[in-house]
Amino acid sequence: MTIKRGHAFLQNPGPTPVPEEVLQAMHRQPMDLNDPDFTALLWSCFEDLKPVFKTVGDVYAYTANGHGAWEAALVNCFSPGDKLLVPETGNFSLGWSDMARSLDLEVIYLESDWRQAVEPARIEAALKADQKGEIKGVLAVQIDTASGVTSDIPAMRAAIDAARHPALFMVDVIASLGVIDFRMDDWGVDVAVAASQKGLMTPPGLAFTAANERALAITEGASLRRTYFDWSSRQSDVYYRWFCGTPPSQLMFGLRQALDMVAEEGLDQAFARHRHLAGAVHAAVAVWAQAGALDFNAVKAGERAHSVTPILVSSGHDPDTMRTLCRNRFSVALGAGLGRLAGRSFRIGHMGHTNAAVILGALAGVEAALKQSEIPCGVGGVSAAIDHLATVLRG
Repeated sequence: MTIKRGHAFLQNPGPTPVPEEVLQAMHRQPMDLNDPDFTALLWSCFEDLKPVFKTVGDVYAYTANGHGAWEAALVNCFSPGDKLLVPETGNFSLGWSDMARSLDLEVIYLESDWRQAVEPARIEAALKADQKGEIKGVLAVQIDTASGVTSDIPAMRAAIDAARHPALFMVDVIASLGVIDFRMDDWGVDVAVAASQKGLMTPPGLAFTAANERALAITEGASLRRTYFDWSSRQSDVYYRWFCGTPPSQLMFGLRQALDMVAEEGLDQAFARHRHLAGAVHAAVAVWAQAGALDFNAVKAGERAHSVTPILVSSGHDPDTMRTLCRNRFSVALGAGLGRLAGRSFRIGHMGHTNAAVILGALAGVEAALKQSEIPCGVGGVSAAIDHLATVLRG
């Protein structure tokens, strides 16, 4: 029997659920592109993204996904043959590296096992070994949604400083912006890249780059070919140049509403909400893992993401069959394993527009699907999540 009525739970790590207020804000006719109210709305979005990134630098928006933001960062700052240092954290650090190679950039990849962050000391050592200063950038991913590993961005900055190396520091905050603390200026990040469909609670289709003065100065000498992604052309006073053509009006209407909701909740409260909800998921997984068939991918508790939890499944059990059952019978959509974790894991997303009741309902669906799939799991995972939330939310 399948029960399909009622609310379906979207527990992918992106796209994430979109608030009704955002959907309603988008449900309107486009505006005249010359209407001063429209240009004011666009400009307000750029300005109000700055405190989310915690920067006074410029923010640029693209009609693209996160991969578009990756490319924008690369083509604006580097030239063919430049070397980049990339600490491996999962599928998305690998993906950014692959994109760099496709643009004729050379990548020095600090390999890891996808289960923990790269030690900052390794970054420092690699930069100290670069006596000729050939490494032009360090590319880091704050939360890799494939592995669920969180990297310590201030510690990485400290490692770059300790090496006294001039490389640009670029950080992917696609799965962390609005979810955990990120302080672009205070932490010495030169370029940050993000997208709309995760912590910003807006449908997929918008990508963002934030750049400080140092990055903007370097882009003047960068020679990778760019037109659509060019920052300099987007600094025009002519509004349509801000998007290299017609702005994505409906997405910007939605983003405007989402940014209002972010401001209303407050970033610190949003960080606490995500921390508590992640703790509930982690409490459930810890109990499920007691039967021996499941385990956290991120081995260090302090590095487990507040936005997504990838769960390893032992050989002999099929996580993808379980995910299909979970979606079709219990209306809970989960993320698949990616890259080297494909076919070996599933992922529970818990970021963006979500709350305690949603997380508890989703966990109940997962636990039921695990049992029906005959994947051994410890009894009482949902109860552990309830106990966690009842404790942290008391008072």
